[in-house]
Amino acid sequence: MKKFLLLSLLSLAISCKVQKDKPISEAIVTDYGETITASELKDHLYTFASDEFQGRDTGEPGQKKAANYLKEEYQKMNISSPLGENDYFQEIPSSFFDNQYNASENVVAYIEGSEFPNEIIVISAHYDHVGVDEQGNIYNGADDDGSGTVAILEIAEAFKKAEKDGFQPRRSILFLHVTGEEKGLLGSDYYTKNPIFPLENTVTNLNTDMIGRIDPQHENDPNYIYLIGSDKLSTELHELSENVNDKYTQFNLDYTYNDENDPNRFYYRSDHYNFAKHNIPVIFYFNGTHADYHKPTDTPDKIEYDLMARRAKLIFYTAWEVANRDDRLIVDKAN
Repeated sequence: MKKFLLLSLLSLAISCKVQKDKPISEAIVTDYGETITASELKDHLYTFASDEFQGRDTGEPGQKKAANYLKEEYQKMNISSPLGENDYFQEIPSSFFDNQYNASENVVAYIEGSEFPNEIIVISAHYDHVGVDEQGNIYNGADDDGSGTVAILEIAEAFKKAEKDGFQPRRSILFLHVTGEEKGLLGSDYYTKNPIFPLENTVTNLNTDMIGRIDPQHENDPNYIYLIGSDKLSTELHELSENVNDKYTQFNLDYTYNDENDPNRFYYRSDHYNFAKHNIPVIFYFNGTHADYHKPTDTPDKIEYDLMARRAKLIFYTAWEVANRDDRLIVDKAN
């Protein structure tokens, strides 16, 4: 009996070692990337950007409903919260908003790293929008930023499927859905002032804000995504990002809005900036503005779901590479 038990334990140990030591080939990574699908993104977004959510205005009932939707989706995927048990909400009191808005919450979920659990990759998107106007028009915010929000759900699902198959990321990943972006980047400001994990342990922030549409500049060339900030703090992050794109997605990476002299100043206008201020390398993924930007006509029927899925895959592959490389990204351009 003892001999049988010893052999069983030895077999289990060898099995676990083989699983851990499996080479993570490009084909394996692509298998998980391919779980990010246009149909699932569409299913999520038609719910998340529906009238039921009342434009997801910060502190209002529609935003609360959206927060619960995200929590329930993470629970369905069996992705835990870093806050413990069933608490997926980082509560933000009204006082932080100078009592201009009701209390709100960031939504957080987490996959722990196998080798460097204290090193954190933050994948973020804001899930709030601007609500309902005085005439009763609902601003559904399908692209801004329903697209980034549901993309994170799909990216999280891909990482979770890999983890179940024995490919746990070497570094930890925090999926961060922030509130109050439309009020002035308030949710990400709160997180960086009250981080769940120390900012000095945060390796990078990959921020996704509007990835579902095609802007007028690219109507004849939709195979693009704007990248902003990738080279501002870490040469390694920028080079890794370009290599990942060359390997997996082959987008035309457009750096127009990365120019310091660009009058739009998008680098300062989404949630990644609150991380960059702390010398955390960032990439902001963006499709540019369009005629429906901040209008009630930003609806889910206008989203390019196949293109959106490919953009979400780029973010997944980039996060995968950062999470599984041997060394932490070097910050060589700190302010």
